[in-house]
Amino acid sequence: MENDLKATSNYSIPEYTLRSTGKKMQRLGLGTAAYPLVPPEVTKKAILQAIEIGYRHFDTASMYGSEQPLGEAIIEAVSVGLIESRDDLFITSKLWCSDAHGELVLPAIRRSLQNLKLEYLDLYLIHFPISVKPGSYDFPAKEEDILPMDFNAVWAAMEECQRLGLTKSIGISNFSCKKLAHILAFAKIPPAVNQ
Repeated sequence: MENDLKATSNYSIPEYTLRSTGKKMQRLGLGTAAYPLVPPEVTKKAILQAIEIGYRHFDTASMYGSEQPLGEAIIEAVSVGLIESRDDLFITSKLWCSDAHGELVLPAIRRSLQNLKLEYLDLYLIHFPISVKPGSYDFPAKEEDILPMDFNAVWAAMEECQRLGLTKSIGISNFSCKKLAHILAFAKIPPAVNQ
């Protein structure tokens, strides 16, 4: 497999420059969610093949169970020369609803970074505009576990993640225009994207 991984593609994926950081993000990224779940080795192999053909943007989430295989694939891609360093990639991860509480955001991003074996993310997103009871990892969430999100506290903690250098940019995912407008009304650092 090592010889196969050394071949690189000349295929170019269009990029977008994030205003928040000036970093380029491929407009097409490889999402790592799979249902039903696949073994970590399958995820890792798919990521390595994607790097080989030119993907540099990878989207994961704590809920997907794909952070560890992505981290392992990054290490292998560097070791076999597919990329020079982690900095060649754009890595996005997401805060799950059970961690969408002001005091749980920093521990959640640190867990994601540990799973990924990375020092920073390029983009960290609030996965959905709801909170659920801490420790609940059901999808879909049980109705009785759904709580209203304290947008101010959660977004302030997301901003702290960026200030601490744990992520280069912060954003949101699955937000309506109304909920985005609510965040924009008080955000000191506006969301870089709404995925």
